[in-house]
Amino acid sequence: MTKRKEFDQGLEQLHNLIIDMGTFVEKALAESIESLKTVDVNRAKQVITEDSKLNQMEEKITELGSKLIATQQPVAKDLRRILVAFKIASDLERMGDLSVDVAKVVLRLEGQTLIKTLIDLPRMAEIVQTMTYESIQSFIQENVDLAYKMAKDDDQVDALYGQITRELYSLMMENPRNITQSSLLSLVGRYLERFGDHATNIGESVVYLVTGSRPDLNV
Repeated sequence: MTKRKEFDQGLEQLHNLIIDMGTFVEKALAESIESLKTVDVNRAKQVITEDSKLNQMEEKITELGSKLIATQQPVAKDLRRILVAFKIASDLERMGDLSVDVAKVVLRLEGQTLIKTLIDLPRMAEIVQTMTYESIQSFIQENVDLAYKMAKDDDQVDALYGQITRELYSLMMENPRNITQSSLLSLVGRYLERFGDHATNIGESVVYLVTGSRPDLNV
């Protein structure tokens, strides 16, 4: 087997692991939000338990990428592909942690009835879930236009977060009994807003991979 063929196979393994991480993160977010909508503690606990699998995937990417650098000594764009895989894996791992954070809010809500039907938080989650999928696709396809789309999508997430914060503040003012739960729901909004930031980071990494220059899409 030629050295280039070995390297290409290693890159393909990296790509597949990134895809697996992205799929895992999308599912973890969906499960955590569903558990929140119904205050399903058992479902939330499953999200927390499963998170260790995502950490293992990140470790595999680190090990494989490090081995490729040591044995193949890549340069230029080949090296950027590996470095970008490290960065994307790190962002995905943090996104998994944020899904766990949402699940932990559910545990704190155990036994409570939600003070309002959740509409905007699930909408935020849908957008960042789509951002996650599209950011990974932009990496696989090396699609700069799709990567830049993350900035526009993130603006929607930020706008929804602001709307949610204002609504929850109003609920606190109406009834002091709403303060604790409103604060917890506001935390979920913050977690989802940060989730979107990490998806945007992946878009930045893709632009760096293709062009060699990293933009700031989180402005």
